[in-house]
Amino acid sequence: MSTMRFNYRSQILGYYLDITVVLPTDNMSFCDAEEQLRLNPRLNQSTVKPQYKPGMKFQTVYFMHGGGDEDSLVARYTNAERYAQDNCVMLVIPNVVHSFGAHALYGRDYSAFITDELPKVIQALFPSSPKREDNFIMGYAMGGNAALGNAFMRPENYAMCVDISGGIGYTLDTDRMVKDLSQPHHLPEYNSCFGPAETFPGSVNDIGAIAEKLVKEGVELPFFTVICGSKEFIRQRVEGDVRRLEELGIPHKYIIAEGYDHNFDMWEDWTRKTLDEILPLKRKPLYE
Repeated sequence: MSTMRFNYRSQILGYYLDITVVLPTDNMSFCDAEEQLRLNPRLNQSTVKPQYKPGMKFQTVYFMHGGGDEDSLVARYTNAERYAQDNCVMLVIPNVVHSFGAHALYGRDYSAFITDELPKVIQALFPSSPKREDNFIMGYAMGGNAALGNAFMRPENYAMCVDISGGIGYTLDTDRMVKDLSQPHHLPEYNSCFGPAETFPGSVNDIGAIAEKLVKEGVELPFFTVICGSKEFIRQRVEGDVRRLEELGIPHKYIIAEGYDHNFDMWEDWTRKTLDEILPLKRKPLYE
């Protein structure tokens, strides 16, 4: 497994930030099949390893961390690296701090960073496939909503979005967001990001309005998988998003994870299930 902390200066954000990049290299070989068989008699045609070749690519998952976390925590608190290796997929985990992955009204445009700048940088500097069918966005907690929101901001970027425990930030339920913004919030960044309640409907971060517009225009949307633990305190808010997906006729699946609460037991297990079972992964390097 190759894991690196990539630090660079974002043009959109205007400062340096860290991005954890995971590449599934453990089962690769610099030798071709014939040489591998010669060097290791225990191998056969079905067990030779894929070969490093110029221009090879990997499917890529953009993974959004939760509130109060940062990019390295995903790999430290879950076995995301190992699950990426097992499924031969590349992970890109940007440090989006307490931004909600949104276009802050009074602050930085993290949404444009995630959907416009980051894919171009990653595809230019790393072996990430540019094809929509090979790109996915997911996240847990705050990162689940960041994934949900940005999948609507740039639906052409992703084949699937997986929102795990998303209960803060972006929501398809505009009325719920107006209610949230009408009262004091435990996170001081909330109102400075999304603005006053009265100006939120139809604003740049109102993904409920954006989703309605996309559906009316017949835009092809990613498939949405929404997952929430049965014991999670944010379950009502999550199910508000699921309800809006149903009302708008957007293809989706809702999974209630029985017995799980809002913690890393939930996010560890469902990170594995997402990579093992939910995302339509090819589980092999992609050659031109």
